[in-house]
Amino acid sequence: MMRLDKFLADMQRGSRAEVKKIIRSGTVTVNELPVKDPKTKVNPGQDVVAINGVIVQYIQFFYYLLNKPAGVITATKDEQAATVMTLLPKKWQRPDLFPVGRLDKDTTGLLLLTNDGELAHRLLSPRWHVAKVYTAGLDAAIGASEAVQFAQGVRLKDFTAAPAELVPLTHNRAQVTIHEGKFHQVKRMFGAVGRTVLTLKRVQFGPLALPADLREGHARPLTPAEIANLERLTELTRH
Repeated sequence: MMRLDKFLADMQRGSRAEVKKIIRSGTVTVNELPVKDPKTKVNPGQDVVAINGVIVQYIQFFYYLLNKPAGVITATKDEQAATVMTLLPKKWQRPDLFPVGRLDKDTTGLLLLTNDGELAHRLLSPRWHVAKVYTAGLDAAIGASEAVQFAQGVRLKDFTAAPAELVPLTHNRAQVTIHEGKFHQVKRMFGAVGRTVLTLKRVQFGPLALPADLREGHARPLTPAEIANLERLTELTRH
């Protein structure tokens, strides 16, 4: 159960103050009965709430897949730099959305934005070993030797990275799959084997793959199947 004004505010029908005015105006109904008290309790899963006869569907969690461009930071807000949240269309922007993990300012590619804290926690937890796949543009080609070092776990100054899969691609490019996400980890791993990362793009996060037709700086909602795959991967069951 929740208050009617919170229900409408959560569904972006206005601020709490604004929806209270809407409710008191008499244009809101609950189960087809007019309600003027913002404190009225409603059950989002059972009660039918409408404004001027238009039903307001309650959705608790939101999920967006963003193709992050270079030059924006992975944060909910920043006083000096543009953040990934500003790339969402106004109709999708919500104060409770946040990025799941982070990509460096100059790293591009797949980034998940959501308000589902439990799913985000599980996706980032070492317990579920969620794979993160990147393509890297390097200053020189890599081969079997570097792949072996990645597979064994690259020793860095402050920790030893967990074993990762490194696959050479064409034109001094490589694909790397990790299951961690520590600060500058991929760049540092390549640095430890004598390579400099010139470009870095995340192309997969768990079962989510970066759509080929999603332009940089653009986003789309996850499909129900994609959400179900994430929940299945992290053994998240909701009642």
